[in-house]
Amino acid sequence: MRKLLISITALSFMVGMPLLAQASPESDKKAFQGYFMKRFPGTAFEDFTNGVYSIDPMSREQWEAIEEFPPYEIAIDEGQGMFETPFKNGKTYASCFPNDGIGVRNQYPYFDTERGEVVTIVLAINECRIKNGEKPLKYKKGKIAAISAYMAYTTRGKQTDIKVSGKGAQAAYENGKQFYYARRGQLNMSCAHCHVDNSGNRIRADILSPALGHLSHFPVYRSKWGGLGTVHRRFGGCNKQVRAKPFKAQSKEYKDLEYFLTYMGNGLTWNGPGVRK
Repeated sequence: MRKLLISITALSFMVGMPLLAQASPESDKKAFQGYFMKRFPGTAFEDFTNGVYSIDPMSREQWEAIEEFPPYEIAIDEGQGMFETPFKNGKTYASCFPNDGIGVRNQYPYFDTERGEVVTIVLAINECRIKNGEKPLKYKKGKIAAISAYMAYTTRGKQTDIKVSGKGAQAAYENGKQFYYARRGQLNMSCAHCHVDNSGNRIRADILSPALGHLSHFPVYRSKWGGLGTVHRRFGGCNKQVRAKPFKAQSKEYKDLEYFLTYMGNGLTWNGPGVRK
């Protein structure tokens, strides 16, 4: 394993990064998306929402069989039940979101100019609870993942449309971008080493998925977890894999990272929740 990771790191030096240090978000996005379209010419743009299943026929066949009876269906139903159940004050989650919370998942995360920070969907869910006199939920899995799974399900088919406008939003975007390409941990690797430079290559028996469309299918049911998990649960797991100390869920670091990476997938359709290994 160690030798393989070292070889991956070495290979990354030979592959050009798809982003420029001082480029605008729009030019970043075009370069990022263009990089993957060139790297995987047999994959249609809209199919990148399916991760590794968009580039490997054998994996796709297995995934399509699982999707006939998706393991996240129960969570969607549970999430809908919680979403529609009134709080003690008589209000529901619908009172906190535009369009009553239906079909709005593709608008998150967004940068709140008044607060000066990125707001993710699970942060908005917990803030809705607090606003209505309820205790917040844990951010990585469980009830909050089920509620966000229902909200994602109602958004299927809509295009991701994240805005980066204003100095604050630009700064958050740049922080997320820097995080994605920065080396960390004992293995001295970045997110991009695996999912940009080495996307499509194997690490042991697994194929590294392309970064384009990575967040369109969250929350995800992972076989490894035996349940649903949020985006920040996955970020934390990736940090641990390179032997770096993970940040807390909904930390500024992870919120900005989510903001950057979701923006890179603008134009792709939302297809969450999803199932992955």
